[in-house]
Amino acid sequence: MALELKWTKRADKKFDRTLEYLSTEWGDQVTKSFVGKVYDFLDLLIDYPKLGSIENKEKGIRGFSIIKQINIFYRIKGNTIIILDFFDNRQNQKKKKF
Repeated sequence: MALELKWTKRADKKFDRTLEYLSTEWGDQVTKSFVGKVYDFLDLLIDYPKLGSIENKEKGIRGFSIIKQINIFYRIKGNTIIILDFFDNRQNQKKKKF
């Protein structure tokens, strides 16, 4: 049975902000590369939902480094993978909201 992907509003906004920053600061090529890495990871995640490491055992939250600076966080709920957030690792780690 195939798993479904859903994005939270927070994840969607953070992804858009990250793309805007990359486009402004680093250009279209870097932005396209990042988008490719995210979608390649999501394709893998559908087949291997436990790919990421456990970040919060009680809440069932897993994380994965897309690139050195950006982690993606998600939760598996039934047949759905919920993309929760993108986090810039250069920020204070206490700002993770999960």
